[in-house]
Amino acid sequence: MNWDEPIDDAGAERLVGAAGDREEQAVEAALRPKDLGEFIGQEKVREQLDLVLRAARARGATADHVLLSGAPGLGKTTLSMIIAAEMEAPIRITSGPAIQHAGDLAAILSSLQEGEVLFLDEIHRMSRPAEEMLYMAMEDFRVDVIVGKGPGATAIPLELPPFTLVGATTRAGLLPPPLRDRFGFTAHMEFYEPPELERVIHRSANLLDLEIDAEGAAEIAGRSRGTPRIANRLLRRVRDYAQVKADGIITQDIARAALAVYEVDSRGLDRLDRGVLEALLKLFGGGPVGLSTLAVAVGEERETVEEVAEPFLVREGLLARTPRGRVATPAAWVHLGLTPPQASTGGNGQQDLFGA
Repeated sequence: MNWDEPIDDAGAERLVGAAGDREEQAVEAALRPKDLGEFIGQEKVREQLDLVLRAARARGATADHVLLSGAPGLGKTTLSMIIAAEMEAPIRITSGPAIQHAGDLAAILSSLQEGEVLFLDEIHRMSRPAEEMLYMAMEDFRVDVIVGKGPGATAIPLELPPFTLVGATTRAGLLPPPLRDRFGFTAHMEFYEPPELERVIHRSANLLDLEIDAEGAAEIAGRSRGTPRIANRLLRRVRDYAQVKADGIITQDIARAALAVYEVDSRGLDRLDRGVLEALLKLFGGGPVGLSTLAVAVGEERETVEEVAEPFLVREGLLARTPRGRVATPAAWVHLGLTPPQASTGGNGQQDLFGA
């Protein structure tokens, strides 16, 4: 497990947050697929990655460096472990924020075994000196260790065994081109479709020894925001409800009742998401309204609204960011069962600003 991975507190506290805390990461370990054949979804990525790994095995060489990008919870860490398993190699796991100095990276690289897989999560958050050292390590399998300071400093070249770097990032745009270009294979992880999430849920239910019908799995999948991590989390919460309130069998009615208790609605919106939409619609007539004003109305920090709630609302087409502020879409009014206010117009057909 990646104990160095930073925890997104705001996301971890939410049932539909894509970030996972350490306890959840331990549970996820038991549900992770062990090879590409077990991995569900990401068909193009799996097909391309399978070719890369099979060709490397046929040549008896280490696999090319791999860059995986995409939102949290889509399987980047799982794929890194599968790469190591397919190459029959050990894996070393760390994260960008854990590497604050070039010496931190040098210590990791110098201890790698030949063919080992180094998984570097949130690679875009690595320090610049370490990033520059990584360029040479990826391309030439060599690093220069600086001994001494000032004019007397000496660079001692250190040869590295061939290894495979698997970088993962949620923000590929922050990677500098020189680093991005050194990856032999890059892949972007897409959000999952409901049928794919249903397969994930059935597989997880089987591993957890749960009984779930097709309608129950579909109900959970439809509220999982296209993210397997969220699907597995919702499955465990529905399991708890079914064990306490019912006979332990997860049906559509049980799933609906359980997720109503946890305030996750039919589109996967939770209390915070609906609070933002309700404030935007009921207090500001659908906008436009500034982010700071909206955050005050919801009683949350500006960063929480912008980074935690808004991305999903925008992706779902319920909210739009405009130069004038946040604006609700017609779909937002429909989802909350509200009627948009009718604009008042003057005799010339133009909107009357004073409502006359």
